[in-house]
Amino acid sequence: MQFPTIIAEVAGVSTGDTQAIKRLKSAISEGKSWYVALLEAVRLWSSSEELYDGRHYAYLVDNEAFDWLALAERLCEELDGLVPDKERTNLLFFELPPVKLSKGEFRDLIGPSKYQTYLNYFYGILVERFLILAIAEEIRKKKRVLGLNNDNGTVDEAYQRIYGAPQTTLIKQFRKERRYPHRRSMSLSQLNEFTYWLFKYRMRMRDKSRVASDTKKALTKLYQTLDLKAKLMGPSFPKAETYQLSLDGEFN
Repeated sequence: MQFPTIIAEVAGVSTGDTQAIKRLKSAISEGKSWYVALLEAVRLWSSSEELYDGRHYAYLVDNEAFDWLALAERLCEELDGLVPDKERTNLLFFELPPVKLSKGEFRDLIGPSKYQTYLNYFYGILVERFLILAIAEEIRKKKRVLGLNNDNGTVDEAYQRIYGAPQTTLIKQFRKERRYPHRRSMSLSQLNEFTYWLFKYRMRMRDKSRVASDTKKALTKLYQTLDLKAKLMGPSFPKAETYQLSLDGEFN
């Protein structure tokens, strides 16, 4: 396991995490790039989830998928006045770092084990969500061609096509397996867990060629979404090809 199973409480951040924060602040004060220093702190961080300032941060989904931007956001809370606001926003909201690193440099800074769990998060959660969006969009387009403008049932139909069962059935199965109570809503952390569960469910249920095809479709949708956002935000917003870390787990 890449992270110890630790929940750090508000009043008592774990010793290792405290040291990571101290080294982060010290490195920035000594002139090191705040982004590089932050990645080094990510490598040192030990808690898989944390209660901090009244908020629950979940960094590791299902003990396998590392949401590194959630940890980056948490660490930035410690850097008031040390990080330019624009650079912080670009990283946390657009995954646009202030320093361009190679794939190897990024992996070495956060550590190989955390890098692998980050790739699990990227493919198992982010890409999985874009797959659902892509299939739902295909269904909507087909309905419009047939003159049907009613969106009812589109999401369930998308789930049926991808996973072989409607969304409600899959949620019930997921909660039954995890012994979670049946509620009308999900927390963000449970939604991430459900999405990762869907990803692993699809890996088991579909053949390799179908999995590869669906993944390509999801990545294409992700590219399209980023390109559309770039057009709406203007020339200062990065184009999709800037996001190679996000799109295929590697940098340019």
